[in-house]
Amino acid sequence: MYFDNCYWGMDIIWWFVWGLLIFWIFAVPYRIPGQRYKKESALDILQKRLVSGKITTEQYQEMKKAMEQDLVKKK
Repeated sequence: MYFDNCYWGMDIIWWFVWGLLIFWIFAVPYRIPGQRYKKESALDILQKRLVSGKITTEQYQEMKKAMEQDLVKKK
């Protein structure tokens, strides 16, 4: 249905499709569709290790204190 350099609105639809695709690639930070990806901090990992029983409460407190001291030194 080619008529006078126009495809009956298909050019507008394709611009819309490309715009959505570009928006999806750059603006939506999904690693897996439907799930946001959040990097775990060192404290989160430390808390998981404590809960799972891999470290004791004393070790947790020591490591947490060391992390806090490192943060103070970096500032």
